[in-house]
Amino acid sequence: MSTSAPGLSRRRFLGRGAAAATTMGVLGSGALTGCRTGASAGGADLSFMYWGSAFEKKAIDDMLESFEKDNEHGSSTTPMYVPVANYTTKMSSLVAANTPPDLAYMSNGQMYDFAEKDLILNLYPYLDKHPELADRLPGSYFWYGQDKLAGNQLAMGVQLLYYNTESFEAAGLDPAPFTADTAWSWDDFVQAADRLTLDDEGRRPSEPGFDPTRVKQFGTIAPTGSWRLSALLRSNGADFVDEAGEQYALDSAEAIEVLQQLQDLIYVHRVAPTPAQLGKNAPTTSVQLQTKRVAMIIDGNWALLDMMESKIPFGVGVLPKFQEPVTSTGGSAGVIFAATEHPEEAIELYLYYNDPAHVALFADGLWAPLQLKYYTEPDLIDTWVIKDKYPPNFKPVVIDTILNNAVNLWDQDLKNAEKINQVLTPAMDRLASGKVKAVEVVKDLKPKMQPLLQGKWPRQEL
Repeated sequence: MSTSAPGLSRRRFLGRGAAAATTMGVLGSGALTGCRTGASAGGADLSFMYWGSAFEKKAIDDMLESFEKDNEHGSSTTPMYVPVANYTTKMSSLVAANTPPDLAYMSNGQMYDFAEKDLILNLYPYLDKHPELADRLPGSYFWYGQDKLAGNQLAMGVQLLYYNTESFEAAGLDPAPFTADTAWSWDDFVQAADRLTLDDEGRRPSEPGFDPTRVKQFGTIAPTGSWRLSALLRSNGADFVDEAGEQYALDSAEAIEVLQQLQDLIYVHRVAPTPAQLGKNAPTTSVQLQTKRVAMIIDGNWALLDMMESKIPFGVGVLPKFQEPVTSTGGSAGVIFAATEHPEEAIELYLYYNDPAHVALFADGLWAPLQLKYYTEPDLIDTWVIKDKYPPNFKPVVIDTILNNAVNLWDQDLKNAEKINQVLTPAMDRLASGKVKAVEVVKDLKPKMQPLLQGKWPRQEL
């Protein structure tokens, strides 16, 4: 199979040293930051486009500088930083101008769209030459056809339960369960949330006189967002869509049970804030736990960075379960564009940047590794799960559940996922509003969501 995009002109007409300036001309002044970090001594000059916080930007720039010193081809790099809010639009502009970067972060929907058009380098022909590409967690791959591999996630993302340890101690609660076989049942979770919820007089929701309009600390936040909800549905044998991705499935009895239980956290058990109490621009997980506005929250492992930087007294646990203990994994894509004139050098950088040996984002908590060996070999685990920095129960909560109890996020390989989420999100907001029961929400959603279902991208075993 050709490794370049049919009909796509080469973009070196102004030279790689001027790549960032060319991009500025396409996108407008100030749209994108890019500068060469070193001179190429006979190797390629590889452009790398990415988003992220100031911390992530520094980590990626440092990684690119290290790559220039370490790579065997003498390649140099051009970092191209774009704020996440503008990223998809700017990527589309670059591709339309036939000036895509060599490597890039990419949203999953845009990645699949470009892969179908042969704009993304198919990594499948390179697996034999680069066996490291095949030594990754199965759920991290993005397939778009038979023997067509667009790439991997940037890193592994996994859902877990964060909690403020001081709030737990004050409520007389033991640490949250950190193994799948001891996971809280949903009723256990609700009871813990009740003990953690306090009004301004120190009363709990289960106690007489509790005032739900004057809550000092909520036990939790109802995880009604689709990505937070994904694992809970699977735990109860339910899902948003059927296995083929062609039939709406939120109207099953099992799915409705989960949705109603989430709504009941707010309006029956009164252990979670209403949308009005939460606020339109709700604080981050780290802020909610640090201020003790909320005692425990379901969120992704990427929140660890802020949690550790903020010096919050926190712990981590496995998600509560309905029938089976489950967590969800997923993440955005990392790709190489088919237009690159240096596929071998680009693959070298591709393998370099998602290895904990080279990027501080793993040890600092933002990313979890893709490679299986970083979950199974004790010496390698210790290179990113840093002793006395990570919570003491992090290994079983994240490593064991990823290996034994993980499922992909429901829309990770779902076609047309972006449009589907556009109708799903307001339905979940309606659920959180409490104005109608879960059964009515899913009934009204079906005629909007069903016509958008187009199946799933095929998965392939390596």
